[in-house]
Amino acid sequence: MKPIGWVRKAQGQTSIQIAPEYQDALLGVEELEFIWVLYWLDRNDSPEQRAMLQVHPRGNPANPLKGVFATRAPVRPNLIGLSRCRVLSVQGTVILIDTIDAFPDTPVIDIKPYRDGR
Repeated sequence: MKPIGWVRKAQGQTSIQIAPEYQDALLGVEELEFIWVLYWLDRNDSPEQRAMLQVHPRGNPANPLKGVFATRAPVRPNLIGLSRCRVLSVQGTVILIDTIDAFPDTPVIDIKPYRDGR
């Protein structure tokens, strides 16, 4: 799998920096209110993390044990993260967004339009 871009966070702003070879794929993104951003949870990529199938939500042992498919836990068999992001602007290869549940420099693997809850 090859990233199409990376999460960037600096000076109070959050953006998706798209690799230059994918700039043409951004046509029309500026017209969208929201996008789905799929990203790779690269900081959890180990055999041990991938093998974890149950967690206490939010890492709190007081929370009842749940299967990872019932949580937003970053440990998963396939480390794909998903966030709905508001598009603030598109400038060149940068999509300025409101926020994302990902660390800076997280690899982005795809972007899809979000329309009417779909």
